[in-house]
Amino acid sequence: MKLVFEKSVPGRRAVRIAPANVPRINIRSDLLRQKPANLPELSELDVVRHFTELSRRNFGVDNNFYPLGSCTMKYNPKVAEHIASYPGFADLHPLLPQLRMGGMLTQGALRVLHEIDLLLREITGMAEFTMQPLAGAHGELTGMMIMAAYHREQGNKKTTILIPDSAHGTNPASAAIAGYSVVSIPSNENGVMDIEAVRQHLNDEVAGLMLTCPNTLGLFNPHVKDICDLIHSVDGLTYYDGANLNAIVGKARPGDFGFDIVHLNLHKTFATPHGGGGPGAGPVGVKKKLVPFLPVSVVIKRNDGTYALQYDRPKSIGYIAPFYGNFGVVLKAYVYILMLGKEGLCRVAENAVLNANYVKERLKGHYKLAFDRLCKHECVFTISERMAQNGIHAVDIAKALIDKGFHPPTVYFPTIVKDAMMIEPTETESKETLDSFIDAMIEIAEQAENEPEKLKTAPTTAVVCRPNETIAAKNLNIAYL
Repeated sequence: MKLVFEKSVPGRRAVRIAPANVPRINIRSDLLRQKPANLPELSELDVVRHFTELSRRNFGVDNNFYPLGSCTMKYNPKVAEHIASYPGFADLHPLLPQLRMGGMLTQGALRVLHEIDLLLREITGMAEFTMQPLAGAHGELTGMMIMAAYHREQGNKKTTILIPDSAHGTNPASAAIAGYSVVSIPSNENGVMDIEAVRQHLNDEVAGLMLTCPNTLGLFNPHVKDICDLIHSVDGLTYYDGANLNAIVGKARPGDFGFDIVHLNLHKTFATPHGGGGPGAGPVGVKKKLVPFLPVSVVIKRNDGTYALQYDRPKSIGYIAPFYGNFGVVLKAYVYILMLGKEGLCRVAENAVLNANYVKERLKGHYKLAFDRLCKHECVFTISERMAQNGIHAVDIAKALIDKGFHPPTVYFPTIVKDAMMIEPTETESKETLDSFIDAMIEIAEQAENEPEKLKTAPTTAVVCRPNETIAAKNLNIAYL
């Protein structure tokens, strides 16, 4: 692009002179502005203060505790962000050649994609991974497409997927998009998918099972291996939703439980800021018999030590994302895994489980536990009988936490628990932070029993007053009480 210069002529106003080879844009005279626009002019100081003030209104894990259950909103080390900003990674264009004519520029990135594949295989017990899926739900859909491709090749007439009633909502959606009908399997008295109910729904039309383990109640299903064996007995496939891998990473491998397909949320377990719309990464790993169905392209290591992209995979489900996935997210996960190593990843799970059980034990005398048993990475409470009698609901507890300076936990999910409050402290929070949060929750519980009407007006310290969610949802406009 060439500059357009202004030339000052004595006695005349400056005129714009463009080089002869710059095409002119013909705009109708009636569309041209007759006088300069009256645009506001602000000093740099005013602009800086404006955006700095807006930034202070943002709530993020870097400045406060984020106890969202099921989301694993943990702190992520800045070293991963720093390395992802290296020009050799950040400035790459996906159309750069793999080899020759500048191809050496891409060899480092291809090596990262290849080596994190090997690392994730070891962590999960899978045979091979694709890095292409751009989020967890995208990984789910990819996994279900692979499952469908397998059954088509086998000539299986499969129509249904079994999914627990506590599953993430994207599970049945992914199964439906892949062409399957969904059968919801109830949870038993221990809060996990009932194995007897699985047996009752087992038949030759079952294509597979989608299961999160530990589940969205933070509970581990001790019959997970037996459930996988049941599905395999009718030539079905088992799919592991990796949203809660943070609870078992380094300690147990989904592949050893019997799962055939795994998706991982790199932005939850492996060091990428999670939330705000992304970006995310949901790589999918499969057992050996499903490797031919993985999306193209796949990174391979050649005999001469160079890396290349392989496209000749006739059984592949094809392309499921532009290029090679969200490379920056994958890179940060690669850094995180190498930095922590095996011992560090084991401690992630240990501390995540320790923190969740600490919260559970300190709060269970003030709120009702959905299932009073050892949890993994998160615990789920509901309101006490006294609170219910006072007309208090989970949303009131959540709004009151805002007044205390804390982000609320996930509420009303999973839907099998009435007035659910799902708390996941993650492994990165200190005991001091957890104690402050717990103390705030206890104070709110006491207010819910003694001064419930005040609680119903919370938050009182927010920028705006409390919205009426029902009216806002129906009218698509915020309506206030």
